[in-house]
Amino acid sequence: MESVVAVPLDERRVTEPRGPDDDGERSLPALHPHRMEKRSFVAYRPPRANGSPALVEEFLEHAQFIAEDLDWLLALPHDKFWCQVVFDESLQRCLDSYLRHAPRGLDPAALPASPAVADMQKRLHRAVFMSFLRMATHKESKENFFTPTVFGEIIYNNFLFDIPKILDLCVLFGKGNSQLLHKMIENIFIQQPSYYSDLDEAVPTIMQVLNTILERCGLQQEGAAANEPLKLEARATATAMTMSQEDLVDLVLYLCDTCSTIYSFLDIFPAACATFQSHGFLSRLVSFYEMVVPDMEKAVRKRNFDDKSLQEDLWRRVSHSRRKMVEIVHLLLQHTCLQPILEGSENIQTFVEDFLQILTIFLQEKRFLADYDEQFPVADDISLLQQAFPLLDETRTSYLLQGVESAWETVGRTPPRLTEGSGIPSSVMQETLCLQGLLCTLSTGEMESLLSHIKDLLPDLGEGFLLACLQEYGYNSEVVINNILEDRLTSALAEMDRSLPRWEELPPVLSSRSNVFDDDEFDVFHRDNVDTSRVWRGKKQAESVRATLDDKRHIEEQRGRYQAYDTVAGAAYAADDYDDEYDDTYDVNQVGANDLDEDSDLLNRRPFTIPQVLRSGRQAQDKEESEEDEEEEENKKDHFVQDPAVLRERAEARRAAMQSRRGNVMGRPKGQGQTQDTVVERRRKEANKSRNANHSRRVMADRKRNKGMIPS
Repeated sequence: MESVVAVPLDERRVTEPRGPDDDGERSLPALHPHRMEKRSFVAYRPPRANGSPALVEEFLEHAQFIAEDLDWLLALPHDKFWCQVVFDESLQRCLDSYLRHAPRGLDPAALPASPAVADMQKRLHRAVFMSFLRMATHKESKENFFTPTVFGEIIYNNFLFDIPKILDLCVLFGKGNSQLLHKMIENIFIQQPSYYSDLDEAVPTIMQVLNTILERCGLQQEGAAANEPLKLEARATATAMTMSQEDLVDLVLYLCDTCSTIYSFLDIFPAACATFQSHGFLSRLVSFYEMVVPDMEKAVRKRNFDDKSLQEDLWRRVSHSRRKMVEIVHLLLQHTCLQPILEGSENIQTFVEDFLQILTIFLQEKRFLADYDEQFPVADDISLLQQAFPLLDETRTSYLLQGVESAWETVGRTPPRLTEGSGIPSSVMQETLCLQGLLCTLSTGEMESLLSHIKDLLPDLGEGFLLACLQEYGYNSEVVINNILEDRLTSALAEMDRSLPRWEELPPVLSSRSNVFDDDEFDVFHRDNVDTSRVWRGKKQAESVRATLDDKRHIEEQRGRYQAYDTVAGAAYAADDYDDEYDDTYDVNQVGANDLDEDSDLLNRRPFTIPQVLRSGRQAQDKEESEEDEEEEENKKDHFVQDPAVLRERAEARRAAMQSRRGNVMGRPKGQGQTQDTVVERRRKEANKSRNANHSRRVMADRKRNKGMIPS
């Protein structure tokens, strides 16, 4: 028996009747517009959150048409299916509308209040996914298949898939279908390598999305390059704090959708990481994180929202965006650096250098580095690196680890550490929960990771319900998922509302902050109304000097204070027992001026004396002369009448001693001749006598007066 050789669909031909008015048959290619069924597919419209019964009924009726049409499409044989896919434009519009408008994981419409709406949304979700999955399969069986190259041309030339569609497929269907989606996208890129070129051209557009968000936040001038410095006056006037509430909501939604889409695509199709990294996307994303996250968080926390549920939703989306950006960076590092190192690639030295260089770039982005280290400890990556590459520079790794510690200190947080003997990370913010009578401590990051893992597969469930399930089943997400899917929950959990949300209070920033300006007239955190007339932008115009001098308000302010003193003084002088004579008695005498207890005699008898070592040359000479005068007066006091000859002899002796101390030579009496020293000394004196001409006139006059030579 001869085996029948299967012909690919792109080479196959079929014979069909010409039509009701024309007898006979005609041969057509298997893929031909005439073989397409005439059927009109309607576009998808998402359900409205908290819609009225009429709106709910309208959505159900509209979605029923789409679901029936897609079910009919999936039931077609291989050749008919592809004729409809390639040539029916209404089908492509229907599928594209679902990719654009279908609710994402955090959208309010993702948790419909009506069970009927939820069931219909699940049915549509599955039908659209199965349609795209069949469109991405070039071989369904041995008989039904395409030539691979022709298949690649068909999907590429007819725009059945493109980069935006693939990104939407990842973010919509990645939850619970990651393996199927990975095979589907991988087959698309393998059969048509031109998609890699399209992805390379799409990455700059994705980076431009980040620039647009910065411009909307007023953090970057419009049209400025990422690496160009910006002038202060070029900063946009609209910021996250000053823009309208509607614009802020749109911006947060835009940021959340962008981060979720990029992460889903890289997580499902890691081969795209190399393309992103070739454009420097990693460093750009890190700097974007450092600028946008604090600005967004500040706006959501400090702005006044009439609807607190809206504020909670925005805070949840900003936190989700933060986590996804950190995970994107980890994916890029993992698949472009660490994975090739651990697999033992040939150019391992190059990958090691790239990894260390990227970590060095992280050191200047303190906020991001601390958040990244909390989810993916840098020390663990370096430890793996040291095991795979023993020649790693220890000095460089130590520097990087010190930089991580410095980042934690800069942001004012404590890095997570392993508690002794438990192996459970102790993070900054911890949720303490009671589990089966034991105290179970989980970090906020771990709790969010568990919730995210479950919601990836079961997006319709509320976080409050999931927290109760986690607590019941020992915080094992796999057990929780299995019990929910198999409907084996405990009676208490089965009776709970599965859409129960989790109430998360915002961090008590205002209660924990401490500032010297707390509770002052400009404290906007505690005051709703601030006198803006006293707030100036720029330098305030100073008042004129004349206006300042003419302002006498300070005199009036002090008048009352001094009037109080005047009243006391007037009362004292107005007393009836005032005695003027008694008051004048002690005006002249300095009563108690020199009272020094027992040392009063010492004060009156001995004046202050400058120590000899502190005296100058002239002061020392004057002091010696003064001492001689005091000695003479003392002698006069002790001896009222003395022999004049004795006095002359003593004076001559003192004079000789003084002259010898000064270095002067004393001459002999007149008529007895003089020595050679005396002659030389007198000649020197004659030559230099004008040097001190009038400098000691008063001193010598006082001395003569004291000796009685000048009448007083």
